Amino acid sequence: MSDRFDYFVVFAEMRTGSNFLEANLNAFDGLSCLGEVFNPHFIGYPNAEDVLGISQAERDRDPERLLTQIREATPGGIGGFRFFHDHDPRILPKILADERCAKIVLTRNPVDSYVSWKIAQATGQWKLTNVKKRKDGKARFDAQEFEAHLDALQAFQVTLMNALQVSGQTAFYVAYEDLQNVEVMNGLAKWLGAQSQLDSLNTALKRQNPEPISDKVENFAEMETALARLDRFNLTRTPNFEPRRGPAVPGYVAAAKTPLIYMPIKSGPEEAVQNWLQALDEVEDKALLRNFSQKSLRQWKRERPGHRSFTVLRHPLARAHDAFCNKILTTGKGSYNGIRKTLRRAHNLPIPEQEPGSDYTLEAHREAFTAFLVFLKANLSGQTAVRIDGHWASQAHVIHGMGELTLPDMIVREDEMASYLPALAMQVGHGAPPDPVHVPIRAPYSLAQIYDDRLESAAREAYQRDYLMFGFGDWL
Repeated sequence: MSDRFDYFVVFAEMRTGSNFLEANLNAFDGLSCLGEVFNPHFIGYPNAEDVLGISQAERDRDPERLLTQIREATPGGIGGFRFFHDHDPRILPKILADERCAKIVLTRNPVDSYVSWKIAQATGQWKLTNVKKRKDGKARFDAQEFEAHLDALQAFQVTLMNALQVSGQTAFYVAYEDLQNVEVMNGLAKWLGAQSQLDSLNTALKRQNPEPISDKVENFAEMETALARLDRFNLTRTPNFEPRRGPAVPGYVAAAKTPLIYMPIKSGPEEAVQNWLQALDEVEDKALLRNFSQKSLRQWKRERPGHRSFTVLRHPLARAHDAFCNKILTTGKGSYNGIRKTLRRAHNLPIPEQEPGSDYTLEAHREAFTAFLVFLKANLSGQTAVRIDGHWASQAHVIHGMGELTLPDMIVREDEMASYLPALAMQVGHGAPPDPVHVPIRAPYSLAQIYDDRLESAAREAYQRDYLMFGFGDWL
């Protein structure tokens, strides 16, 4: 083997062909790809108990130990692994800074990967080795979900590109279409230092959905309309990806007539504010303006001189309770079932395996939420393998991210919406704005029912920055 690299990483995403690439890398003498070794929900592969003798619990405590083991455990060759944007963020800086780590960047047209992901969700079939067992299914395109998918891919690719530029490194870029080219695979192996070459590629894994994309999406016309406003020329390869955007721009919501735009913070009073925007112009929800891109947001601003933008803060404890109840405790649509399972298994979160039922008591809810706050402290400090999701990221950090494109003119606290939102509407010419109406958090028990000093203390420990930056007092 070449002495240029000690190990390798394949930067990829779900449904980009990374399983096929791994299978072919493993066909070369001296190369050993070990799966998704830093996936927060499992180690290596879904049913594996360890990688190179290191268990998932040991990895979560000390991810660098596993990295060292991979570097040293392949005599006469090199080991590697696949790494996706939502894998353990603690290890990424170490990997990127290490010039002895070979970087392979696998990309695929994000529309194709999204459609493939939706079909796999619908059919439950994530790999295909026997064509006779192929399950048919169609994807339903969701514009907002796709833009979130695209934003995540873009942000990760920009992170990779900038890190390599700053450190003077380069990566081996492979497109999904290159995976069927044995010459490209041989070139990749040669770059890694392998001496052997392949005459043909692995045939065990089969392409699951070879049909034209128009045949794979049940609402294809709707998808075409949604994609028409995107810059399609940057949707195929990296590093020439679409320019980075301010985070969550597609989630901004503007009033139908009044020149106001709401910049939501997830797990905040989003429903109450959107209801108020509807009442402001006496319209239905569908009349509100959504799905902004950078370009359309700038156009909206140019066409509305005197416009105002705003966001609404929620008390950190109430916001964490909202995130817990609607993303972790429940198993319904929109919940984070993968993270839920990981929190139950790896962080001993005392929640039911299934949706809470009639036997889920108030005391059980208090204990489960307290444990979630303890997890948040570790998560927000970068001490867990689970991603820091926007639903529980600190509000100070979220607003800082907004500033990459535009800052809100006004930051309103949830308990002051009745005073400040109507005043803001009057500043842009509305004669008689209505008062916002409070919308309770959907939860088996309200925060008021379980609130105690222990919860407040745990919230302060998790969200020290928000309490300090915004001057929050105790919830009660």
